[in-house]
Amino acid sequence: MEVTPAIVEKLAHLSRLYFTKEEIKEYTSDLQNMVSFVDKLNELDTTGVEPVLHMGDAVNALRDDVVQGSVSREEALLNSPIKNDQFFKVPTVIKK
Repeated sequence: MEVTPAIVEKLAHLSRLYFTKEEIKEYTSDLQNMVSFVDKLNELDTTGVEPVLHMGDAVNALRDDVVQGSVSREEALLNSPIKNDQFFKVPTVIKK
């Protein structure tokens, strides 16, 4: 695949970006280099190579979920600077 200035201009338009003629020339060259690199990778024989999700073989060690008690409403309201009997009070964000 060959990257042309027309392709870069179309991508810029779709992305709502605006480039000068010099920038279009530079990005055309950069994108062509990227496409050439991927084309070069396509020449490799990957027969028998398993696809991977991660580059390492580390296993994510997560702890087991354990049901524990939670904070009571009264305890939670102790941390609030402004409150009423049941709820936290916060400043008005949206005014009608």
